[in-house]
Amino acid sequence: MDNIAFFAPLGRAWNRMKVALFQPFDLHKWFVVGFTAFLAGLADGNRGSSGSRYSDNWSFREFLGFPGRAWNWLIDHPGWFMLIAFGVFVLVVIAIIILWLSSRGKFMFLHNVVHDKAEIANPWREYKKEGNSLFLWRLIFSLICFLFFVSLIVIFFVGASQLYENSVYDRVPVPFIILIGLIFLLMIILVGFISTFLDGFVVPIMYKHRVTATNGWGQFLSLFGKYPFHFILFGLLMFVLIILFVIFVIVAGLLTCCIGFLVLVIPYISTVATLPIWYWFRAFSVEFLAQFGDEYDLFPPPEATPVKAKAAKATA
Repeated sequence: MDNIAFFAPLGRAWNRMKVALFQPFDLHKWFVVGFTAFLAGLADGNRGSSGSRYSDNWSFREFLGFPGRAWNWLIDHPGWFMLIAFGVFVLVVIAIIILWLSSRGKFMFLHNVVHDKAEIANPWREYKKEGNSLFLWRLIFSLICFLFFVSLIVIFFVGASQLYENSVYDRVPVPFIILIGLIFLLMIILVGFISTFLDGFVVPIMYKHRVTATNGWGQFLSLFGKYPFHFILFGLLMFVLIILFVIFVIVAGLLTCCIGFLVLVIPYISTVATLPIWYWFRAFSVEFLAQFGDEYDLFPPPEATPVKAKAAKATA
């Protein structure tokens, strides 16, 4: 398929956002759709030195010994140990609840974008099965990522300690640190692409065909195997768009004498204030996916929804 475009679906998504949110402007719709966008994004959820060589070596040795000292301190203070353990448990429970709400919210937001609606209860009930399946997949994936990064941290401290102590000159093992840093960076990039593909394509496939997250990934990977560079370029384009969005937010906040930053620290209100961007991004991935065939087109026929007809007219 040689006619896969990037900027054409981006333009159609922009027109769709304008029609849905500004023609006409409906504040009630903004708050309702913004609430589903807020739920969808809940879990996504963004030293100089001087002195002698002995001082530098001592500082690095102290750094490597920090985990051991922290653990000994906790053992010596059982009250604090229990309090911190309880706090971690509460945070984990809250994170799991947020992940579940976010998984259900992704289908609610997608439903409102696809059908140009402002609904909460109906998509919450309708896509319960798909939302729960997505939650379980994300929970397992998060656990795997957590275990990997914890293992990487353990390998860093153990490996760096052994290399440092076994060095004749007590030199900082710079090559080992760079290697661990590169592995960490590669994993961050990989997790970023997986998250982008999950939200951008797997969720719409689950929505379209009413399948589980595992089946949704199977269908997407089959398509990815045929057009890997197209999807990789999509991920890179999304990264650039997010960077530009962050720059825009910073500039807007500074131009408003930091008053805009006060709005952005309120989670739900900040999502409503920036709803056009999230709506645009959500519509963009769906428009991009629709290019690969009718089985990937989520939007109803033009005659079934006024927004698509208006968007198509605006594009023309």
